[in-house]
Amino acid sequence: MTAGCLACEVAPPGGVILDTDHWRVEHTVGSLGLGTLIVKPKRHVLHVGELDDGEAAELGPLLRDVSRVVQELHGADQVYVCLWSHADGVPRHIHFVVQPVRAGTAPHGPRLQVAMFERGEPPDSSAAEDVAERARWLLARR
Repeated sequence: MTAGCLACEVAPPGGVILDTDHWRVEHTVGSLGLGTLIVKPKRHVLHVGELDDGEAAELGPLLRDVSRVVQELHGADQVYVCLWSHADGVPRHIHFVVQPVRAGTAPHGPRLQVAMFERGEPPDSSAAEDVAERARWLLARR
């Protein structure tokens, strides 16, 4: 854990959903919507190219499994998987945002996330805790 790093220090609603040898899955904090999960390395890593062999080997299957769970939980028409790593224009702890998207959602793509941040409407914490618990149950069975 690195002091001053939001990804290292955050206490997400519902707590840790899944810990693997190298990765942690949590519900997002902030305005990216109910059911959006974060996949982040346990180790403080600033660049994908810095992943060690174990981290890299786990990443693909884990993103696939988390994406399937997000789709199943929310009946999403698509699940976005996006790498985030900057804060104030500086690379920070990498994390993958796994976000459900439904038909009729507009705008799409990066503009969707920008619009969500501009609205500034974080999900209800008790609803996020419920999603985290259901995701924990589903991921434990994969």
